[in-house]
Amino acid sequence: MIQFLQTGDLLVAKPFMDDPYFKRAVVLLCEHTDKGSMGFVLNKPIDMKINDIISDFPPIEAGLFYGGPVQTDTLHYLHRAGNLLEDSVSVGHGVYWGGDFDNLRFLIESRLLLAEDIRFFVGYAGWDPGQIQEEIEMDSWFTAPFDANYVFKSPPEALWSLVMRHKGDAFEVLSHLPDNITWN
Repeated sequence: MIQFLQTGDLLVAKPFMDDPYFKRAVVLLCEHTDKGSMGFVLNKPIDMKINDIISDFPPIEAGLFYGGPVQTDTLHYLHRAGNLLEDSVSVGHGVYWGGDFDNLRFLIESRLLLAEDIRFFVGYAGWDPGQIQEEIEMDSWFTAPFDANYVFKSPPEALWSLVMRHKGDAFEVLSHLPDNITWN
């Protein structure tokens, strides 16, 4: 069955996906065009803060997340600043991607953007044209509707199960599977 994807959809790794980059991952699709797709893994925190990697960044206790295996030397951010952050792009109701970095620094220094309003990502998840559709057809991913609370309010370690439960029916049953099936 063909899934029609669009920016703002969630990709949810199927329970038995063994890929170490995407095991139990929830990915927010931030761009989906005929040139390819890209997004950020929402539930893989890194035990660091943004100030650990950018020493002269304004102090903020915002978490740092593994966005995906592509260009892990790049920094990205999802936020709720909307039009306050110039050049940001809406990716779902109440969630924006990127924007002018100097403007971002100003908003943080002015306390107009707080830690609970932003998530930083190292790297991203990317797919060539048609690749994500092939992976869905090969049963690697489910799709799910997006909710801004998944980014800013849901505990990352519980996100995969939470999204599965919200899908309902058989997905709710799958949400209770242990990470290692032999633990069942």
